[in-house]
Amino acid sequence: MYNVPNLLAFIRLLMAPLMYMLLVDRDWSIFAGIHYSWLDYGAAFLFVLASATDFFDGYIARTFNQVTTLGAILDPLADKMLTLAGFLGLMMLDRASPWAIYLILTRELFITGLRVSAVSQGIDISASWMGKVKTVSQMFAIGFLLMEWPGGTLLLWIAVALTLYSGYEYVRDFFKKTAL
Repeated sequence: MYNVPNLLAFIRLLMAPLMYMLLVDRDWSIFAGIHYSWLDYGAAFLFVLASATDFFDGYIARTFNQVTTLGAILDPLADKMLTLAGFLGLMMLDRASPWAIYLILTRELFITGLRVSAVSQGIDISASWMGKVKTVSQMFAIGFLLMEWPGGTLLLWIAVALTLYSGYEYVRDFFKKTAL
């Protein structure tokens, strides 16, 4: 239960609201005198650091056989919290299309519900290769939009397409494995 991958996932859980705070609570007195660009840099730094923990917790868990039930819950929760914080913060800063964010978050909620249903039926619908590609594409889009680099909006819509396609794959696999 207490191992490095779970600790990394828990740290990622804590970084998500901190990143969100840097994006949306810019007028708090604790940020008085700090230029908004530095808040963006801070949010981007937290995001990159948290994204790195996502890679390392999975790598360490698989390599050193430290996969736990707690980790299976914490890791996807931390991922969702991080992307939720990034996308909602960017939308509130008017750097991300509300429609793109709506599509991504709707898919995430739907697939999370589908996975819960699958688990209750004893069906394993683990993250697929396309699910990992989707996550990486979302992370790149968030990073580019945080830094206001050219191509961020294009990357966001690519992430939307990959997110919807990977959602289709989860639904397809679910129905292949169930009697529904």
